[in-house]
Amino acid sequence: MKGIVLAGGTGSRLYPLTKITNKHLLPIFDKPMIYYPIQTMVDAGIRDILVVTGGRNSGDFLKLLANGKQFGLKHVNYAYQEGEGGIAEALDLAEHFADGDKVCVILGDNIVEKSIRAAAQAFEKQESGAKVLLKQVEDAERFGVAEIKDNRIAGIEEKPKRPKSNYAVTGIYMYDGSVFDKIKTLVPSSRGELEITDVNNAYIREGTMTFDFLEGWWTDAGTFDSLLRAANLVSSTRQANVPGYEAIEP
Repeated sequence: MKGIVLAGGTGSRLYPLTKITNKHLLPIFDKPMIYYPIQTMVDAGIRDILVVTGGRNSGDFLKLLANGKQFGLKHVNYAYQEGEGGIAEALDLAEHFADGDKVCVILGDNIVEKSIRAAAQAFEKQESGAKVLLKQVEDAERFGVAEIKDNRIAGIEEKPKRPKSNYAVTGIYMYDGSVFDKIKTLVPSSRGELEITDVNNAYIREGTMTFDFLEGWWTDAGTFDSLLRAANLVSSTRQANVPGYEAIEP
């Protein structure tokens, strides 16, 4: 399975921090944000990775990551997204890279505590379709929310005012090769973007969507509050694993 990290967008919610740099190059505790999703891929056993970026500072990713030696990689692939057409549009740029293989997609501002290796291995054995990772949250209205019936996802609603559950769809998705055909059938949402939720619902309608629950903590880092929360969570986890340090509350 190949890995795709989506790190485009303008990061407008983090302005002026993003005035002169890409959001995904901002620090989360002691590492650039982009390091975390790449490390998640590597820890899951994925070695063939594409980074999709955009904006005026896309060249900084090459300066920072180069060929990925710091992750034990021999090569990192890059693609450029023009403008802001949504997550699904960014993913569509990876069609040539995927070349029909299954892919694991992680949003560049998603940071997780535990390994996703078990979920990735389960999806490798899945004949076809897709898999999403869910996490129980208190502010479900901020995310795509999964409605679960009879141990299956009945549908996903994007940022609902009245969520049907408190299970957020994290920014970690696994797809078979048909994902690119599904993207080509999408129409832009009211935001003018191709929505990843529409892709996921297409798999749900054909009955090939599975899910797992994400272990450990999970956060995005796309707002000032979540950026701080991510740094605190990483700091707390690091200190908890070092003898002599007292973990701080995130």
